[in-house]
Amino acid sequence: MQSNQQLNRPKIIYRASPGERLVAAIVCLAIVGFFVLSWFVAHYNIDTGWWLGYCGFKQKYGLPCPACGMTTSVLAFSQGRIVQAFYIQPAAAFLCSIMVLAASLAFLIAVFGVYFVFLRRFFAEVKARHIILALIVTILAGWAVTLARALAARS
Repeated sequence: MQSNQQLNRPKIIYRASPGERLVAAIVCLAIVGFFVLSWFVAHYNIDTGWWLGYCGFKQKYGLPCPACGMTTSVLAFSQGRIVQAFYIQPAAAFLCSIMVLAASLAFLIAVFGVYFVFLRRFFAEVKARHIILALIVTILAGWAVTLARALAARS
C-alpha cells in the first residue's frame, strides 16, 4: 500500500457537544442519587411500605403482583448484594444493571466529553414504544419467575 493511501476507518468516538455533556451529567447524577437514596433506605431500615403502600394484589389473592419484590431487589442491589437482588426479583435487578451501565456511559460523556457512535445509532433508531415494550416484557418475565416461585412454594 502506498503511503499516500489511507484506510478510511469508521469513527467510534465523537466529541460530545456541551448540551450532550449536560444531559449526560444530569442522567448520571439522577441515577447515582437514586442508588444513594436506596442505600440509605436499606441501611437505616426505613419502611418503604409506609411511603409506597403495601401490595393489595398480594393481600387479596395471595400471589405476587408484577412489581412485588422490586423495592426489596433494588435495596439489595444498592447494598451490593447483586446475586440476592437477582434472586428476589430478576426484572428489578436487570433494570438496575441497565441503570448502572447508563450511568457509566453518562459519566464518560459528561466528564471526558466522548460520545459513542452506537449511542447515536441507538437513539436514532430506537423509538419510545420499543423501550416501553422492552420494559413491559422485562417486568412480565420477572413476574413469571416470582409467580412460579410463589406457586411452587404453595405446593
